[in-house]
Amino acid sequence: MAAVDEIVFHQVLAWHHFYDRGTPDAALLSDGLLHAAELVAVVAGFFLLLDQRRRGALAVRAAWSGFFLGAGAFQLFDALVDHKLLRVHQVRYGVDLLPYDVAWTGSAVVLLAVGALLWARQRATTNGPA
Repeated sequence: MAAVDEIVFHQVLAWHHFYDRGTPDAALLSDGLLHAAELVAVVAGFFLLLDQRRRGALAVRAAWSGFFLGAGAFQLFDALVDHKLLRVHQVRYGVDLLPYDVAWTGSAVVLLAVGALLWARQRATTNGPA
């Protein structure tokens, strides 16, 4: 989710930077550091996923559950902590924030719900009927 946020909202749409409370150079540096960190996490996760697959231990539904739970957790953290608590940036500037905040937080809830549903289905499949 950090990659989607950074690429779509920071670069393509240019709605905000990771840190908007400083100079344009600081904002650009913060975007670069975020992009580097998320790229390291994506590559590391990909190698962990491949290792699970190689060992025959990959539970596909659990992996997708983790993907959606992680994306939703990042989105919710960004919405509540980065946007509201720390105020390092907003979703967009020069507009009424309420619809953007609702959509941003709502997307986090949807991602978390999909992840939780997949997790519950994985657990039911793994554990069988009680």
